[in-house]
Amino acid sequence: MSRLAQTDGLTDVQQEILATVRDFVDKEILPVATELEHRDEYPAQIVEGLKELGVFGLMIPEEYGGLGESLLTYALCVEEIARGWMSVSGIINTHFIVAYMLKQHGTQEQKEYFLPKMALGEIRGAFSMSEPGLGSDVSAITTKGVRDGDDYLLTGQKMWLTNGGTSTVVAVLCRTDETGATGAEGAADGEIAPHRSMTTFLVEKEPGFGEVRPGLTIPGKIEKMGYKGVDTTELILDGLRIPADRVLGGTTGRGFYQMMDGVEVGRVNVAARGCGVARRAFELGVAYAQQRHTFGKPIAQHQAIQFKLAEMATKVEAAHAMMVNAARKKDSGRRNDLEAGMAKYLASEYCKEVVEDAFRIHGGYGFSKEYEIERLYREAPMLLIGEGTAEIQKMIIGRRLLEEYRING
Repeated sequence: MSRLAQTDGLTDVQQEILATVRDFVDKEILPVATELEHRDEYPAQIVEGLKELGVFGLMIPEEYGGLGESLLTYALCVEEIARGWMSVSGIINTHFIVAYMLKQHGTQEQKEYFLPKMALGEIRGAFSMSEPGLGSDVSAITTKGVRDGDDYLLTGQKMWLTNGGTSTVVAVLCRTDETGATGAEGAADGEIAPHRSMTTFLVEKEPGFGEVRPGLTIPGKIEKMGYKGVDTTELILDGLRIPADRVLGGTTGRGFYQMMDGVEVGRVNVAARGCGVARRAFELGVAYAQQRHTFGKPIAQHQAIQFKLAEMATKVEAAHAMMVNAARKKDSGRRNDLEAGMAKYLASEYCKEVVEDAFRIHGGYGFSKEYEIERLYREAPMLLIGEGTAEIQKMIIGRRLLEEYRING
């Protein structure tokens, strides 16, 4: 086990789960990750193995067939999986967010229908908030959900769906202006506040690409610089008919807050991914530094390389500590948007820096596809933008700090 990124205070059950996942990563993911990534091949066999381990139901309550574990346990498992291949952790992440939103906000009927199958990985979740012209301004979404008798008709275009092709249920954020939610801060009299006119719909579909059900099209995969293997897609809605009982929670107008709750735990997940990728980059860098010789000795004995290793290890430790703190605070039931934002921001930035330092230690070989660090170098940038950019995290952090440190008068 690595000396870095150890977590104090874990139960025997948590330690056993982590040991099992770590063993799976070492035996089933690391040996094939780079080859699959270069082919942009979906890791079907790895996913089946994770189903058998119960990872898809890790945080789903036991009454619905899951393991009922904490966010901390889940985040630590994600850290281990991302250490093996970040794309695999992405396959789990959006599924986890949808399951979490169902657990927290779903009706009893929705929980009983979806969660047992999600725990087994039979139903796989995706999460759809972004749009082609949206960026970080969620209030500007244009995808509409219009009431039509007992149903809703959904029309619009969504972007950047992780698991868009392989998922079978997608949580889709739409604008539903019939909510009548008026009088919110920043809205004129009688005007619907932008954040209170949004609704999350649970859209069931067949896996695959093309028209996967009438009114719903999933175009082919978006070609990406990194983060390969996992399918990232658009979602096109053209009068898709959805029954009213597939409104998350049964009430319209709550979608923005439901999604933000999901994103908050998703940010802990992204922080965990950054920790895992950074730890793998350190492992590669420290190993290569002891094998490569220059001027008659391993480069690890040169002070310049030792300084790099020291900085890398410190960043790995710091990011891990902040991620654990954010997860534990959420598990305690307390507000954690400040801690989640800090953890996501720090872990993603440090991940980029640690990966680049490991790349530099490899010298010219780091530029070769024969070395694993080349893959990590292309994967790390995704963490800088996923679940909110660094700039968005700093806005969240700054606003929360001003709330906490507001002076009177």
